[in-house]
Amino acid sequence: MQNHTHNVLLYYLYTPIENPEEFAAEHLAACKEIGLKGRILVSEEGINGTCSGTIEQTEQYMDMMKNDPRFAGIVFKIDESDGHAFKKMHVRPKKEIVHLGLEEDINPNELTGNYLEPEEFYKAMQDQDTVVIDARNDYEYDLGHFRGAVRPDVETFRDLPEWIRENKEQFEGKKILTYCTGGIRCEKFSGWMKREGFDDVNQLHGGIVTYGKDPEVQGKLWDGQLYVFDERIAVPVNRVEHTIVGKDHFTGEPCERYVNCANPECNAKILSSEENEHKYMRSCSDECREHPRNRYAFEHGLTGAEVQQRLDALKETAQS
Repeated sequence: MQNHTHNVLLYYLYTPIENPEEFAAEHLAACKEIGLKGRILVSEEGINGTCSGTIEQTEQYMDMMKNDPRFAGIVFKIDESDGHAFKKMHVRPKKEIVHLGLEEDINPNELTGNYLEPEEFYKAMQDQDTVVIDARNDYEYDLGHFRGAVRPDVETFRDLPEWIRENKEQFEGKKILTYCTGGIRCEKFSGWMKREGFDDVNQLHGGIVTYGKDPEVQGKLWDGQLYVFDERIAVPVNRVEHTIVGKDHFTGEPCERYVNCANPECNAKILSSEENEHKYMRSCSDECREHPRNRYAFEHGLTGAEVQQRLDALKETAQS
């Protein structure tokens, strides 16, 4: 991006942090003073953050972090932007900076999979006895993924271990590659897989973000776009070719536009064109369209009678 004014930072580090509550309060104040916006999680096991600011603000933040001995080894992944990617600044203390839902947690500084740099990962994906596991949520996979990667049927990261146990036979005796957005989820997931008895477990070092920026690989073998947890929603990865893999929830047509279901009790992420968003009231099902607190109906000032007219029209279309 030429003449960009802002940067978006993505980073994490597993490092001991005493009194995360106190640290979070102090860190929030420092971020606000700099002028950053974003979302940062801190716990006794480390820090996990993504934030945006002007070039000068993000450089000031990176200098501040690297001057702290606890974070001297932190690696920042930087995306260029023409504005903020967040509306506010949040720093929250948590039990874990990434939650895998384990009774006995994994410390990635003690146990984790082998790191593969982008070029190594690219070559390994093409080996016949290799299986590639996407360690992200299903809606992230549906927007974009590595060609041929396994799509675990999970809505949250903490569901992944149980899904692997239920499908263990397809991974046994294979060279396992796993990947996620920036690398933090794979740190624990790959370590857990090794603890489960899988021998050859490897992770994409730096995640998809790093892979897409590698000058040699240039994001090859990635199809679709990368889901990101900020206002951009989706960013490109493959700089050689772009293949749309996302499908409109309502029609199955190629689509890379995510919206949240208008039923506040559902809130599912669905791929939808702008036309279908309005046609189906931004709702993933008839049940959600009929919900009394449907946000789409409220936002567009639809009366109960108008909502019913739309529902009747959709049902007539479906029957014809």
